[in-house]
Amino acid sequence: MPQIIVLPNQELCPDGVVIEAESGVSICDVLLANDIEIEHACEKSCACTTCHVIVREGFASLEPSDELEDDMLDKAWGLEPNSRLSCQAVVGESDLVVEIPKYTINLASEKH
Repeated sequence: MPQIIVLPNQELCPDGVVIEAESGVSICDVLLANDIEIEHACEKSCACTTCHVIVREGFASLEPSDELEDDMLDKAWGLEPNSRLSCQAVVGESDLVVEIPKYTINLASEKH
């Protein structure tokens, strides 16, 4: 079973965490199921960028992003070449190292 190693994020998981992940499940769903409350303002429908993550290791093991995800990612804060929307990136067979950016562009968030 692959693991997702989440790097420390001051608000969501200050110490970082290692999570056992089931293949075929989105990174977002794995995080939420393990009490990491990543934002997902569009309810995981690929209509916002609040669940943006940067895949530091294991990026090549993910299925490629589609055009809709790429268009949304263009709007994400802190976009990097290995950025993905966690609601669209599905865990494969390899371990992943994931960083949750410090900011999102969700201007309506209750937490901001």
